[in-house]
Amino acid sequence: ESSDISNENIEDSTENKDQTTENVEVTTEEAEETTEKIEVVFNARDFTVLDWDGNSVKLSSFAGKPIVLNFWATWCYYCREEMSEFNEAFKNLPNVEFVMVNATDGVNETVAGAKKYIESQGFEFNVYFDTTSQAQHTYGVSAYPMTFFISADGSEIYYIPRMLSYELLMQGIGLITD
Repeated sequence: ESSDISNENIEDSTENKDQTTENVEVTTEEAEETTEKIEVVFNARDFTVLDWDGNSVKLSSFAGKPIVLNFWATWCYYCREEMSEFNEAFKNLPNVEFVMVNATDGVNETVAGAKKYIESQGFEFNVYFDTTSQAQHTYGVSAYPMTFFISADGSEIYYIPRMLSYELLMQGIGLITD
């Protein structure tokens, strides 16, 4: 099934390639009072969405961890079908960041409706709301579900534009983890 996973060439797909730099404080083991700032360059295209509490969150805030970026909606049958696979992977892979972006247009999909669905299913992964469609436009999402696998520094991006089985989800994650 490896032909199901596509590699997105960042150079070709982004005319104005944005690099986001995040400063990360690291405490050294020898002297815990001392912190040094390490610059993490994140090469993936950035966007801002809202978290469960309505706070703005940038994709680049997850720099340094492999990212599974999934675009979904409650009205999408295939999205709903694959959610339990994502929840299982989320529970088993604490070193992978799952960014589950809801296509919240305010008409076909609302924040309240998406929250109600997530709560009713008992999903534990973090859900983000794309109320301005910025994330969807940034990644060229025109059909659901669509999942991107982004390496920790954002330099490698793979995507699958359809519903995933657990095996295919794990295969995609394997491409961005050591």
